[in-house]
Amino acid sequence: MKMDIVANSKNDEFYTPLYAITPIEKYIKPKSTIWCPFDTKDSNFVKRFKGLGHYVINTHLSDGGDFFKIEMPSCDYIISNPPYSLKYEVFERLYILDKPFAMLVGVVGLFESKKRFNLFKENYIQTMYLSKRITYFKNYEDQKPSLNPPFSSIYACRGMLPEQIMFEEVVK
Repeated sequence: MKMDIVANSKNDEFYTPLYAITPIEKYIKPKSTIWCPFDTKDSNFVKRFKGLGHYVINTHLSDGGDFFKIEMPSCDYIISNPPYSLKYEVFERLYILDKPFAMLVGVVGLFESKKRFNLFKENYIQTMYLSKRITYFKNYEDQKPSLNPPFSSIYACRGMLPEQIMFEEVVK
């Protein structure tokens, strides 16, 4: 299901609140280099990881950083909230890049697509289920929730978690 259809929007650019980043933080080694390939400098991923002492490389389509066309920078992890309408393409490239990753995505329909099902079946996938739904927003200035999606979000990962399936509490 495309996030833009759920949100009645012409795009699927929705931003991640800080509380949704906290569950993945403890699985990142100190002073790591993190590539946030779908994030501007205003992204909470970028700000939070920098605040924790990591070196962060952020790229975004609006700045000419097309995830599908640019060369992967030298990094330890790839972490972001990707465009929901391009889930298959994003995961396909992540597996090709062969770096540990964590992508915050809606779980509804994630495994139902035959192409994605086969992609995940043929490659290792880890999942972090979150205790509460994530309420995304559209404006960094006030970060007022603009979408309360009718589905839960998970971190779909590879090489990040100590177990294949994890459960984490979210504190809003």
